[in-house]
Amino acid sequence: MIARMSPGEYRPLVEAALQEDLRDEGDVTSAAMFNREESKAVLFSKDSGILAGSDVFASVFASVDAGTHVQFFFADSDRLEPGDRVAEVRGKITAILSGERIALNFLSHLSGIASETRRFVDAASSSGKAVILDTRKTLPGFRGLAKYAVTCGGGRNHRMGLFDMVLIKDNHIDFAGSVTEAVDRVRGRWQDRFEIEVECRTLDEVSEALSCRVNIIMLDNMSVSDMRAAVSMRDSSTENKPQLEASGNITLSNIAEISGAGVDLISSGSLTHSVTSFDFSLKTDSSL
Repeated sequence: MIARMSPGEYRPLVEAALQEDLRDEGDVTSAAMFNREESKAVLFSKDSGILAGSDVFASVFASVDAGTHVQFFFADSDRLEPGDRVAEVRGKITAILSGERIALNFLSHLSGIASETRRFVDAASSSGKAVILDTRKTLPGFRGLAKYAVTCGGGRNHRMGLFDMVLIKDNHIDFAGSVTEAVDRVRGRWQDRFEIEVECRTLDEVSEALSCRVNIIMLDNMSVSDMRAAVSMRDSSTENKPQLEASGNITLSNIAEISGAGVDLISSGSLTHSVTSFDFSLKTDSSL
């Protein structure tokens, strides 16, 4: 679980974003109009949802000018409503204007992820106890930030990458020949070093995975009735009682029913790959 992002993880992203926007000339519009004048800008929420990314937001302005001061009145994971005064930015006008769009881009994207995650969490908890998981479907280089935002929304991180957990997917099974053969090959190489999850497309594969004594069984694109059957199979198993994870075509409209089927986990790539940005506005003090 990513409870907090370290500066070393997000500063390279901040620097790359600023280089993309400013290059060698900097903000030519602001530089033509202002010199060393200082002022204040206020960050307002225009949406309802969850805040995520405050440290990254502040880091953008600090990278533009170390003398810029950012004060947040809410913490990450707090709920925001339209009109909330979220933060103040004080410093040189050129620094505020140069960092504004990049800072808002980070904050809007991360708060959008956190807000969508919270909606999924609330919907799942209305009918069951399923935990909401993220996936590896993230923007390249942005995974750490995206997964941090998921935790701000009340979700839980799945594996960070291909390196920290075994997930035997359909192609692995098809290449190996069977669920059993795939699991045997993994255990032959790694023994018990990594948790093992197996993606199952049918109830027959679920039965086979249960006999392999894996840690997690993913129910891939199964109907809710098949999910209930898989839960019953797991609960009645005398060999193994792994967690069951529902995955594939998870939406806000069906997540309550899926959670109610008795699965332990629900994963969704949409939390990070197609989320709507949270709407913020940064207004100069003179415009308020």
